[in-house]
Amino acid sequence: MSLDERKLDVLRAIVEDYVATQEPVGSRALVERHNLRVSSATVRNDMAVLEEEGYLRQPHTSAGRVPTDKGYRLFVDKLSRIKPLTPAERRAIERFLDGAVDLDDVVHRTVRLLAQLTRQVAIVQYPSLARSRVRHLELVSISTTRLMVVMITDTGRVEQRVVDIPGQLAADDVVELRNKVNETLAGRWLTETPGLVQDLHEHVRPELSGAMVSLSSVLLETLVERTEERVMLAGTANLARANVLDFSGSLRPILEALEEEVILLKLFGQVRQTTAHVRIGDENEIEDLRTASVVATGYGPRDTMVGGLGVLGPTRMDYPGTIATVRAVARYLGDVLAGS
Repeated sequence: MSLDERKLDVLRAIVEDYVATQEPVGSRALVERHNLRVSSATVRNDMAVLEEEGYLRQPHTSAGRVPTDKGYRLFVDKLSRIKPLTPAERRAIERFLDGAVDLDDVVHRTVRLLAQLTRQVAIVQYPSLARSRVRHLELVSISTTRLMVVMITDTGRVEQRVVDIPGQLAADDVVELRNKVNETLAGRWLTETPGLVQDLHEHVRPELSGAMVSLSSVLLETLVERTEERVMLAGTANLARANVLDFSGSLRPILEALEEEVILLKLFGQVRQTTAHVRIGDENEIEDLRTASVVATGYGPRDTMVGGLGVLGPTRMDYPGTIATVRAVARYLGDVLAGS
């Protein structure tokens, strides 16, 4: 059964009121607060149809109605109007992120900002090495037989390792190794680099071949083949605030799920677009999160997606405001990385 515009307006009004008041919504309140241009009796009939179709439920006899997951889904897909951020909110986001000094600071600031603005649990994935390019490789002499190799990616990640070299290296030798490595790898996707690294020893003087083999081995083992991905979260306490709590059952499974990094990466590390992706209740693949909603999006410099971010909270959340905030923060984070 397709719903007519009047019933859709009633559903929109119920979702908005329930999110705002945290109380089941009755027909009289809807007529008083919204310009529905119909009587309470008509609204009650529409609510009964919406309940029959699975968009609403009545938590208690004689109580008003609250939206179901199906009702929230229809609201998000068809009825919600994305709330534009105010100029003051946009300036606040920009100033907050522009003050960051390095990638760790950027991620920390972003996740705290998201948690504060949405009052939900915020999750930010560090830029993925698999979706990053080599910007520069620096070699620093620690001693005549030991080097520090520092790899900087175009997404701001910095990885460093110590390399033990057979024999002694002069300062000019270190410069030659550094130049050859950067000439070969700078600007390349990390996924492209294994074959290039393996052949590096063939393109230096024989006297430096052993040193380059040691350097290449470290690059392959600890940088190029590194698959570790990291996430940061903030705002877990928001789940326990009495005026937000709307989970059925215990919070424990949700809190336990949030402690599993592999779960967080599955939720936020696989997003490949800048449009917000919303999963509501039972739409979540992870059983422990089926009383929650997730709003996620991708981010990255220019048109390159290098990670995901978003929020997790109760199904009764301000979807228009949350979606707008998540998208705005992702956009500014991408701008910060592009300028880093």
